[in-house]
Amino acid sequence: MSYVKIGCCGFPVVKGKYAGRFQVVEVQQTFYQPPKISALQNWRALMPDHFEFTLKVWQIITHTAKSPTYRRLKTKLTEEEHIQCGGFQNTPIVQFAWETTRACAKALSASLVLFQCPASFTPISKNVAQMRRFFTSIERGNLKLLWEPRGKWPDGLVLSLCRELDLVHVVDPFLSRSVTNDFIYFRLHGGKDFKHVFSDEELRMVAGLIRSGKPAYIMFNNINMWEDACRFQLLTG
Repeated sequence: MSYVKIGCCGFPVVKGKYAGRFQVVEVQQTFYQPPKISALQNWRALMPDHFEFTLKVWQIITHTAKSPTYRRLKTKLTEEEHIQCGGFQNTPIVQFAWETTRACAKALSASLVLFQCPASFTPISKNVAQMRRFFTSIERGNLKLLWEPRGKWPDGLVLSLCRELDLVHVVDPFLSRSVTNDFIYFRLHGGKDFKHVFSDEELRMVAGLIRSGKPAYIMFNNINMWEDACRFQLLTG
């Protein structure tokens, strides 16, 4: 197995200890409320040069203001802006959220940016049209864009959109299969309450999905993420 990176969605231990074990982390704060750019620059400076940050885009892009995740949003929005949030809408607040996300990626020297959609974002024609407009109009620079749909999106439609819009299909491998196999980005959520502890057999199953010679990011997002990621590293080492 070559070019396999293992990590966690967030820091489950102090940064120094984490960097001594893993080479990548997925930043979660940028989804809820992006930190100050200076804080992210400090994170980057604290970690080794080879260490990689990936990050989730600000929820304003993908989630409507009805989402319970907005409880952690500190930015004050007007009533009109609340209506204009989420679903890749063509609105000033969504564009602002994208530019903010890009600035966060730059501060972290990140090249992978994840769009995690809620299950309420279903494959209806309106949502697909808004996705198309968003991804064909934004400035992405050298960023590689990752898309994690939730709910029942047909594989054929997902593949078509990924090819058309140059996206990487992100999945939990215990729930679905990625249709973009040349670049794997798995997020292991650990069930609905994130409490599942993965068995060695389950971890071996995940390892078996990795294609030799292709980039693969295996990111743990369960409560036991640190321990499970460490075991996976030993199993694949």
